[in-house]
Order: sequence, then structure tokens, then C-alpha cells
Amino acid sequence: MKIACVQMDIAFGEPEKNFAVADKYIEEAAEAGADVIVLPEMWNTGYALNDLSSLADANGEKTKQLLMKTAKQYGVNIVGGSVATKKEDGFYNTMYVANRKGEIIAEYDKAHLFKLMDEHLFMNSGQKENLFEIDGNTYGGVICYDLRFPEWIRTHTIKGAKVMFIPAEWPKPRIDHWQILLQARAIENQCFIVAVNRVGSDPNNEFNGHSMVVAPWGELLISGQSAEGIYYADLDLEEVDRVRKTIPVYQDRRTELYDF
Repeated sequence: MKIACVQMDIAFGEPEKNFAVADKYIEEAAEAGADVIVLPEMWNTGYALNDLSSLADANGEKTKQLLMKTAKQYGVNIVGGSVATKKEDGFYNTMYVANRKGEIIAEYDKAHLFKLMDEHLFMNSGQKENLFEIDGNTYGGVICYDLRFPEWIRTHTIKGAKVMFIPAEWPKPRIDHWQILLQARAIENQCFIVAVNRVGSDPNNEFNGHSMVVAPWGELLISGQSAEGIYYADLDLEEVDRVRKTIPVYQDRRTELYDF
């Protein structure tokens, strides 16, 4: 499986510009033979939270139309990072996933909102997990700050996810945490981690990319890239099964000692 990580700069509060950039990158990655294309967090608006009433995608319709159209046109799967959406009960940080047929097969609202960037003051938190199937395998997807909650990642992998997709806007000052946590989540859950971070800056933060793809043993298949662009990795999903047989963590769990 060929993964394309779209490490894009995001124009603060300019959805039209960002949609055009995302469309261009999806086309480029598809033409390069990607099976799954992954976008970063909040790629439609950035963290322009004060202007969500005018900028957020109403029910995600514009985003879903782009993902469905391009996924079907190029015959690819797209993990649409996340976008700011406006729903009946408020604003959300939402991930959509489209399969090769151009169908939306998953919708996930970020469960853990990041108080250091005031996300909780403007958005509602999600209430459900995010498992989906593409090309015959089970995957999971969470968003940015969700990474700091190992129990949330394990909730997905224990139900069969071989790959966890994690789009982010992870600021530069804590980028060391990003790498350590991503490797830890891959090793402890014996899965691939595909984490896509943005580059550039907004009025309050600087972002330096470092999108990563981590294998189940913790090897870095992509890391350290700070420039805007697309970064590719090939995943051997059978490696997940081999690692889980070598060290049977899931069989050796003491579920009587903890909640799940």
C-alpha cells in the first residue's frame, strides 16, 4: 500500500485557497500511484476559530464533494485530514474518509479538544470512535491532540485497526513530543502510524511539518521533513500480523486489571 502524506501550508482563514491547494496535491499524489492520500488537520481554515461562523464548512458538504469527486476520478482512497465544520448543534473538527468509489465511508469529530489553542471554547467534542475499511483492511483515524491519549488509540487497534491515521497541526515547540509519542503508539499497539502535520504559520503558532510514517517495530519510514510537499511510504500490512505473533501483546493483556 502506497501512502501519500500531504504536508501542506494552510492559508489562515482562506478556505477557497486551501481547497485549490488540496485539490492540486490530491491530483499529484494520485498520478504518482498513491493508494491512500492523507491531508493535515483543519486544512480548510487553519485555526481561525474566531471566524468559524463565516468560514466553517456547513455539514462538511464542500469537503465531502471534493473528496468524493477526486477519489472516484483517480480511483484512490483519501483520508481527508480534518476540516472545520458547522453542524446543527455547533462547530466541529471533522475528518472525512472517501474510498476509491467516491463514497464517504467515515466521519469523525475530534474527541479531545486542545485547550492550549482554545479549541474547546469554539468547538464541540466528538462522541464516537473512527474505524473504517478500505481495500479489505481495517483502519482507524484520530486527530492531533487525540495522540496524547493512548487508551483512545488502543480502543481502535484492539478492534482491528492495522493503521492509525493522525492528521495534525502540531506546533514546532513541541515537535519532539510528536515524534516520541508517534513511535510509542506504533510500538505499543503494533500497528502502522501515518501522521500528517502542516507547515507554515498562523498568527499564533509556527508549524514545521515532520510528518511521520512509523512501522510496528517503531522504524521511521518518513520523518524529519520540514518543507511543504508530498511524502510517500510503502506499507506491508502483513508486517502487523508478524509483529503481533512475535510479541503477543494483545493475547497477554490482563483485562481483569483494567477497564478494557
